[in-house]
Amino acid sequence: MDLITLSAAAFALCASGPRITCVVDGDTFWLNGEKIRIADINAPETHQGGCPAELRLGERATRRLIGLLNAGPFTLAVHGRQIDRYGRALRVVERDGYSIGAQLVDEGLAEPWRGRRSDWCTLLAARD
Repeated sequence: MDLITLSAAAFALCASGPRITCVVDGDTFWLNGEKIRIADINAPETHQGGCPAELRLGERATRRLIGLLNAGPFTLAVHGRQIDRYGRALRVVERDGYSIGAQLVDEGLAEPWRGRRSDWCTLLAARD
């Protein structure tokens, strides 16, 4: 398992134009110009969501990820594949030995990664 520990970075929501260090959505961010997909979770979409409920939850997950990444040093760990089919670096983001992805899951803002995306609209409708 490869580890990279980061001492400090300032994350904001990604805007149009070059992306250096910013958050795209609840499971994808850029760090120093590298696009990173959080490997252990799947978060709702914020740009092409299937329903309004998915978009709302995706926005909440995105804001929470920004807060978690800005809360202090974290580690990027490789567990399995290093790159996904879209060229994103696959990393588990950890702080003090605990997965930030798992924290998003615990807070109901993401689901564990199961090898494929789920239908968030169906999942959210079942919660109601």
